Amino acid sequence: MHRRIILPSALAASLLLAIPASAASYVPGAPGIGDSYYPTSGNGGYDVSHYDLRLKYQPATDLLEGTATILATTKQNLSRFNLDLGLKASEVRVNGRLARFAASGDHELEVTPAVPLEKNKAVTVVVKYAGKPSEFKVDGWSAWARTPDGGVAAQEPDSAAWWFPSNDHPLDKATFDVSVSVPDGHQAISNGVLQAQSSRLGWTRFSWRSNKPQATYLATLAVGRFDITTDRTANGLPVLNAYSKELGDNDGAARASIERTAEVAEWLESVYGPYPFNALGGYVPNVTSGFALETQTRPFYSPRQFANGANVSVVVHELAHQWYGDSVSVRDWKDIWINEGFARYSQWLWSEKEGEGTAQELADYVYATRTADDPFWTVKPGDPGADNQFHQAVYDRGALALQALRNEIGDEDFFAVLKGWPQEFAYGNARVSDFVAYAEKVSGRQLADLFDTWLYQPSKPAEPTAAEEAAGATAFGVPRTAAKPAQPKSWKKIAATNTVHDH
Repeated sequence: MHRRIILPSALAASLLLAIPASAASYVPGAPGIGDSYYPTSGNGGYDVSHYDLRLKYQPATDLLEGTATILATTKQNLSRFNLDLGLKASEVRVNGRLARFAASGDHELEVTPAVPLEKNKAVTVVVKYAGKPSEFKVDGWSAWARTPDGGVAAQEPDSAAWWFPSNDHPLDKATFDVSVSVPDGHQAISNGVLQAQSSRLGWTRFSWRSNKPQATYLATLAVGRFDITTDRTANGLPVLNAYSKELGDNDGAARASIERTAEVAEWLESVYGPYPFNALGGYVPNVTSGFALETQTRPFYSPRQFANGANVSVVVHELAHQWYGDSVSVRDWKDIWINEGFARYSQWLWSEKEGEGTAQELADYVYATRTADDPFWTVKPGDPGADNQFHQAVYDRGALALQALRNEIGDEDFFAVLKGWPQEFAYGNARVSDFVAYAEKVSGRQLADLFDTWLYQPSKPAEPTAAEEAAGATAFGVPRTAAKPAQPKSWKKIAATNTVHDH
């Protein structure tokens, strides 16, 4: 005999709510975040808010051991999710429970939690892992550089997978705590503020904190023997610079450049508004590469950037990125002009400030010295393609676009745009189209044609006709019949940074 039980409606509703959604409604998160250039970068289904990394690194063997605690929020019902990691995981826990995991592809760690994850819920993921970062390669390429006294993680567009599990794309920013134990006599350099340093049984632990959102490729780690200088800015921000003790002839030039970091940042605040982070500095490890990188709060500089003497221009470039690229980051890697065009133009503005050539004179020089048949003009800074992401045109033609904008809307509106933009999108992400819309809003002008000409057309923008010249029109101030403009005094120092992101 079966009894029919009738429940009060409120109780019935509460019981229905307690029943979990069907298994069919829980699906795996995507193995990529959807970037048009790098489809496998990042992951779908969740958003990270914080990384806590507790690491131990042995320079002699290149062995890195780590425990990463990742705080995230689900964006969908998840049966499984991916992390980007090239080292070998030994244990994964999700919300305290052991989870199944498996490596796949070049750098994917597929995690299947014991209990499916409901949308819009906080999640804690703990990953224990180890490996030798220098042995991990993607298509024969490594973001980890071994040095005679340690190792360095600093690369673009990605480097995180070489030293910690992550959602490795600028769209998913997070705060960071990075604590690294290294043998006594070595130091571990990372982003933000050094919170603590302690020694025990032959090992020294360095604990760093970045308290503002940070893209994963902007997180950095350098272990080696460094000479460290510290100071504070006029408004109290800590400044920490680190120089490998084996820089040799480049040591003096590196210091003469990087020790001006606080001065440069103070000037950049007058152009772009308040400095967006909690620390300043830079570091020069003993690497053989030739590039520099805007790792957040503490840019990486290779010694070769100073092989021909001091070059403050490269410091200007990397510090400008703290606003353009770090605080306001790309939504998609095709938006790279948001980073590089502005960092290059900042070098032009520094030249103008120093009396070594105005931005207009530099624009005139670049425009005139690149002939119409130069392949330089076929690269579109607004969408250069993955193979040309760091092409010189993204930098120089990208800066030309800004000078064209300045000429079009005038200095008052132009500098209002430069200062307002990092405040409008602070700690977030933006597209080239967002910048165009913002410049139009501030200036009250239609600017689509101007940006299309300078950022998207695969040809050299035309010089004015004779009739247009007679009416006063010029192409960056250079009449059609004029001789090649003189090389600005600052040009050699600026050109010396052409390899700044030549990885």
